[in-house]
Amino acid sequence: MAMNFEQARLNMVENQVRPWEVLDARVLDVISHVHREDFVDSAHRQLAFADLCLPLGHGEVMMKPVVEGRVLQALALQPTDQVLEIGTGSGFLTACMATLSAQVTSLDIHADFIAAATKRLLAAGIANATLITGEAVNAWQPQGLFDALVVTGAVAEIPARWLTWLKPGGRALIVHGQSPVQHATLLTHEGAGRYREEVLFETDLPYLTHAEPPQRFVF
Repeated sequence: MAMNFEQARLNMVENQVRPWEVLDARVLDVISHVHREDFVDSAHRQLAFADLCLPLGHGEVMMKPVVEGRVLQALALQPTDQVLEIGTGSGFLTACMATLSAQVTSLDIHADFIAAATKRLLAAGIANATLITGEAVNAWQPQGLFDALVVTGAVAEIPARWLTWLKPGGRALIVHGQSPVQHATLLTHEGAGRYREEVLFETDLPYLTHAEPPQRFVF
């Protein structure tokens, strides 16, 4: 029996995302209309709306729908916003943010992720996203500043250089800390190098390359 993707998407929004305190109408609308099933590996298409992290390859995962909803709501993207995404992954969150903002620059260390996400975004009619292969923890440097920054993997410690990429008033959503209890934190640039921190929720994501905790040796 063929899966009813429209009904499954509605159930995901009403039974998973909305009950997890995602009430922003624009966020619920974009999650309802961007076809999540088109951004997952074909082998996992039937699980596109499950309350699961789906494997992407390279040890990376696609975040749960509820986490994606909370991230989008916390960023409070505006139609004029310039957004930086570190960790393109499947491209689904990229598509959602591009729908809510003016422009998304999305960076991933894995060239095959960038190639696949580019095809998916084009198929979805998303034209305001620029995808780049690069390493964000130590090497890549943007040409300008951003209104919002989101990191789709975890970091043990937040790289200070990332925060310098935010405009005054800009927001960064970063998951950091020690697995299995990491904290999704919203940092808001208040100007003059000051950042207000708000811990939103706990989660557990794979670490970005070069952002893992230092190894501890046990004798």
